[in-house]
Formats: sequence, C-alpha cells, structure tokens
Amino acid sequence: MNRGFNSLVRSLSRKVAALFAPAVEPGTSRGGALVRRTLVVSALGLFAGAAALGMVQQPDRTELPPLRLINSELPLEPGQMQVSASAPAPYISETRIRSGDTLASVLQRLDLDDSKLQGFLTHDASARSIYRLYPGRSVQAATDEQGNLVWLRYIHTPGNEVDGQVYTKMLHVQPEGEGFKAEEITENTDLQTRVAVGTIRSSLFAATDAAGIPDSITLQMADILGAKIDFLRDLRQGDQFRVVYEVRSHDGRYAGAGRLLAVEFINNDKVYNAVWFSADNKSGSYYDFDGTSLRGAFLRTALKFTRISSTFGMRMHPIHRTWTGHKGVDYAAPSGTPIHSTADGTVEFAGWQNGYGNVVIVKHHGKYSTLYAHQSRIRPGLKKGDKIAQGDLVGYVGATGWATGPHLHYEFRIDNQPVDPLSVDLPVARKLEPAEARAFAKTVAPFKQQIQLLTEFQQTLPESMTNVASR
Repeated sequence: MNRGFNSLVRSLSRKVAALFAPAVEPGTSRGGALVRRTLVVSALGLFAGAAALGMVQQPDRTELPPLRLINSELPLEPGQMQVSASAPAPYISETRIRSGDTLASVLQRLDLDDSKLQGFLTHDASARSIYRLYPGRSVQAATDEQGNLVWLRYIHTPGNEVDGQVYTKMLHVQPEGEGFKAEEITENTDLQTRVAVGTIRSSLFAATDAAGIPDSITLQMADILGAKIDFLRDLRQGDQFRVVYEVRSHDGRYAGAGRLLAVEFINNDKVYNAVWFSADNKSGSYYDFDGTSLRGAFLRTALKFTRISSTFGMRMHPIHRTWTGHKGVDYAAPSGTPIHSTADGTVEFAGWQNGYGNVVIVKHHGKYSTLYAHQSRIRPGLKKGDKIAQGDLVGYVGATGWATGPHLHYEFRIDNQPVDPLSVDLPVARKLEPAEARAFAKTVAPFKQQIQLLTEFQQTLPESMTNVASR
C-alpha cells in the first residue's frame, strides 16, 4: 500500500471522526441501553496490514433506526460452578457446523472425546435443540487444564428479534454430579454497524462475497432496489455499490447479519439509493434519499436470482407449436423455488386455471394486477380476499398447466391488459408527509455523508482492491 493511499485513508478517517464524533458522548445511555456504536473500515484479506478507514461514534439513536447495543451477564444458577479469581481461565474452543456434520464429528473437532457426553446429548430430552445441526451455527466448548468439560454451548438461534430487542438463544450444557445438565439460555445480542464497498466484475454475489458482505444483506439489497434494477439483466461490469448494514455478535463473535441501513448502487452510470427510516421507532420502510418510499413500488421480479427463459411478445408456443402472443415473462428456476408478491395487494384468485395450472392473481392499488402461474403448489391457506404485502410468499415454482418444465410465468397487467413486465414504467409510492419529511431529513443526513465518504474512499482504491468491508 503506497504512501499516498495511506495518507488518503488517514484523511478520510479524520473526516469520518469529525462527522460523527460529536453526535454521542462516550457512555451515553438511553433507556439503560448503551447507544454508542462504532464503525471500522478495513481491507479484509486484500492487503496485509491495510489501514482502517476509521473508528467513529454514530449519531444518537433518535437520528438512526432503532438500535440496541447491550452487554449483560446472566446470574449463576444454583449449583453452577463458581470459579475463583485465582483459578485459571478455561480454554474455549469453537467450531461452526458444516453440511453433513454429525454430533460426533462436531465433538471431535472440539477435542471432546467423551462417550457419556455424546450419549447425553443424543438421548436426553433437555438437549433436544442439538438434535438438529444447522450449517453455519456455532458450537463452543470450555475445558479446564485437564481437558475436562466446563461447559458446552450450541448457539442455535443467533439474532432472534422479539419486540424490537435482539436475543441469542443457545443450549448450555455443563457437568452435574456424575452426569450433565442442559438448559436453554437467552442472552442479549450486541448490534454493530459495518460498511462495505464493491465493484461488479461478474455477478452481484461474487462482488459481495469478495467484500465479505453476508448473503442476507446481499438479498436485502436486491429486494430493496429490485423495483429500480433488474439484477438478472441490468448489471454491468464496473457497477459499484456502497452499503451500511448491521451485524449481530455474541461475546465478540459474529452471530448473524441484521438490517441493511443504507445503500447506494451505481448501475450503468445511474445512481440508486435507499435508507431505512422508522418514524415511530417501531415499524419502518425503505426510502430513496429524496424521501420517496420504495416499499410501495413494484419489484421487477418475483423470484430471487434466476434466468429469463421466455420474454413478453410473440413466440412459438412450446406445446401447441403455434405462433402466438406471450402475455408475460417466464423465469426458469428449480421446482419449489419460493415465489414472492411484487407489491402490496389483495388476492383476487388462488387456484387452478386451465393452461396456467396453479395460479395466483393479486389486485394492487389503482389499475394494476399481477399473475403468478405454473406453481407446484400455492402457499397453504392463501385464498381470495387475503391481504398480501410486497415480498410475501405466494407459492412455489412448478410445471403445472401447460408447461414443459419448472418455471414461473409472471404477468403484469394494467386495466386487466398484460404489458411487458421488463419495460413498463412501474408506479412509484407516495412522498412523505411534511412532519415525516422533517424527521426523515434528520435521519438520512448522516447516512448521505457517510456514503459520500465511502465514495471518495472507493475512488482511490487500486484496481486489485475494489471490494472492501469493515470488520
């Protein structure tokens, strides 16, 4: 890393610190929860010893989406091991569950060669949460100097949100008498903010993976901007993005991704952005930086990352072998792939219709409606008159009706007349009311400045270092 680049990073660090440091005094608390949050940007695995962009304090929680950064200690239950101050600290090891893992293979990686422990975990009802090993979940073990188990934890539900508070749920196992004791524990989860920048070279997922962005954040990005960008067809080499997002941690270890807070995406030289805004600190939605809601706009597609197998317009019918008009767009996808509503609306029809097979028709506001056909099965319980929100499950990809293979036939209708879903000008949502707009401006300002600093940072990156994330 050359001196010029180091100098620029230090300069941007000072700018970030100056921008956010006055917002919250160290140790400030609100409602008993520590609201000071830190932000660190660095190159991950790209340059050894890469400099951090900065560590800053973020605005007060009244200026940001509802966040909680909480550290707590659970009291020892009666009978739990009391460790004196002079006792040596236990050795803690951790492993992540892999696809195909068994309980025996997990315990082996933790150096826990204990048939009694394995038998307890396999057969005792109090340990039943470990019966299902979810890939990616963490298992931790603490052992003493002799290698004896002090405790074992299976973090099976990281980042579970209840009434606005985020918790981590885990199975806690410890020796008791001649055997073991297992119990479920719920602990508060720390919430932190991370940022990342990236450049498209081949695909969105390739770029976000290179930047260390969790897949769930990538999917949120695609969902939020899906009404503006068709991530199946519109991406170009050189497109860039800047994101601000949450991560959850427990005891300093990554426990899962949270919410995407802000994003800017440059697609084919056009700028698209979004920020999370909650007027009442309870419910919220995404808006562009000008305050136009993205929630009410239509998504371009009802599937996540598939391919178009047939476009709108005239075509040779694959079954009847006649030249005929195709009233929608076909998206090829594996059978069982979830189908999501592209906008809020009311179910107008859910059932079987001749060539459509299993089909759902949703009536949206005004003159708009959408159709989802050839489903293997419709979402259980979905019926005419049900309210449905953008992104809600409609059903699953299949090949029912007149279909030669699994795919979704999707129609976008205006006054019941099909139009091309890929080229139609989608309706936009309402603007914020004046009072909401004032609160929104207060929320979005630091994010806009933060994105601008990330833009300056990204423009200085060498060609070989185009994807950078915080840690």
